[in-house]
Amino acid sequence: MSVTIKDVARMANVSVASVSRALNGHGGVTAETQQRIREVAARLRYVPHSAARSLITRRTHTIGALLPDLHGAFFSELIRGIDLAARARGLHLLVSSSHGDAEEAATALRAMQGRVDGLLVMSPHADEAFIEQNMPTPTPAVLINTHVPGHRHAVVDIDDRGGARAMVQHLVDHGRRRIVFIAGPEANNDVRERENGYREALEANGLGASQLIINGDFSEESGFRAAQAVLAMNPRPDAIFAANDMMAIGCLSALAEAGVNVPGDIAVGGFDDIPMARYVSPPLSTVRVRIAELGETAMERLAQMIESGEDMVVPPRHMARTELVVRASCGGSAPSRRRHAPPTDA
Repeated sequence: MSVTIKDVARMANVSVASVSRALNGHGGVTAETQQRIREVAARLRYVPHSAARSLITRRTHTIGALLPDLHGAFFSELIRGIDLAARARGLHLLVSSSHGDAEEAATALRAMQGRVDGLLVMSPHADEAFIEQNMPTPTPAVLINTHVPGHRHAVVDIDDRGGARAMVQHLVDHGRRRIVFIAGPEANNDVRERENGYREALEANGLGASQLIINGDFSEESGFRAAQAVLAMNPRPDAIFAANDMMAIGCLSALAEAGVNVPGDIAVGGFDDIPMARYVSPPLSTVRVRIAELGETAMERLAQMIESGEDMVVPPRHMARTELVVRASCGGSAPSRRRHAPPTDA
């Protein structure tokens, strides 16, 4: 037979209400009594009934996270960061993916309503109209790299544009003049910002007329195909900047298969600095996003909003820093890092 809150109250010689207050951290009992109650609960191996506790506190102690996908190193690192911050607060995660589909994203958000205390949302479909229609107004939410005007929800961004500018400038500084940009999914805001940074850096160096863009989809396969298209160009480009590391790794594979020297003939750069980037051959130059830290920051901001209750405080927009990490794929003889954008709140 399972231990009940009444058993704990009887053993600790206090009321049921005192046990509830002590275990939920609501105060109203002395430190000595609270310690005694916790010791008795531990000795009896008492586990509070989460459903009953939710009815009292109106909290589920669960966070909903909607992501575009769950596959790949980026999303596993992001979830790891969110989970670390959630567990530190005794919170559970309910994770869902939209698989790049707006209707699936809407369905997932609606399914989470009433089941979570707050939402973390990263979605290419989350424009102002989508959020208005599908996100419950009273529920605290943090948008991760999802650019929506207004101040009803907190936003945690990546400096995609600044990171892309830094990578292209590095390539130009090392003599590259025909730089191809491999874009990702068209609806993705990260891609748009990274492409804008690419264009701005070329324009700033008088190379605007040499812009070359090939479409990809963030997968290794699309990077492989893009590199094959680059090899067929005449004149051939001397650098490839891929909008994420997975496509850059696909490029490296295609270039190696064709016997092209990297970086001698073609330099290659990526974006994200996933763990695999340093282990490919040659090691990949990239723009580092501290992915797990991004997830932790978003979770911490959501917890702040939840804890502020009815007087919910929406934290200012946070811009996560990026760093240029130079490795052998674009001519760096040894790893180096340049931070160009400190984290900011605006």
